[in-house]
Amino acid sequence: MLINEKKIDLENIINQKKKLLVDFFANWCPPCRKLISVLDEEMPKIKDIYLIKIDIDLHPDLATKYKIKSLPTLILFSEGEEKKRTTGYFSNQELLSFLGIK
Repeated sequence: MLINEKKIDLENIINQKKKLLVDFFANWCPPCRKLISVLDEEMPKIKDIYLIKIDIDLHPDLATKYKIKSLPTLILFSEGEEKKRTTGYFSNQELLSFLGIK
């Protein structure tokens, strides 16, 4: 899900989902655009992790709140808590490994 609304209660979404992967990106960021294609290919196959994409140019407040220092940044939440994060582009296999799938 791409979040385009001006105001979003990300904390509420995090607390509603058992597992949530948040992709912080920007349209002007080449590694972000490349990673989006990996996410779009792999995430529909993963039924127990919900994906949200947040454009930091539309939501600078969330980038600040979650201390996003470089792009892209992926944060994996489970049961409402941040479990791990990573930055930069990575392959399909690296994504699955980060998520604990393979």
